Amino acid sequence: QLQLVESGGGLVQPGGSLRLSCVTSGASLDYYGIGWFRQVPGKEREGIACIGSRDPSRHYADSVKGRFTISRDDAKSTVFLEMNGLRPEDTGVYYCAADGPYSGSYIPSFDPYEYRTWGQGTQVTVSS
Repeated sequence: QLQLVESGGGLVQPGGSLRLSCVTSGASLDYYGIGWFRQVPGKEREGIACIGSRDPSRHYADSVKGRFTISRDDAKSTVFLEMNGLRPEDTGVYYCAADGPYSGSYIPSFDPYEYRTWGQGTQVTVSS
């Protein structure tokens, strides 16, 4: 079964950038669609970016469109979330999650209940 470990979070000033990594193990990443979610206390987990398996499609929440970029390197078993132009409202715990495995191409959604495997999360704090 695929396992996920996030890293790259931290404290950054507004307007700054961070690059989150989601390193996977235990199975072949290319059979899985991957999503990035974030959660703040008192709010539901929010899907912000997802990328298909064996499909170049990517989807972004309106709140991050044009600022965040999701990418994957299946050879390195890693999915990335490049975050630019960070705002205080981007603060939260960021999780990567896997939907799969699927034998063919598959594009995940932002429904967290579709994802079977989750990482432990990494904290991102945007503050001056």
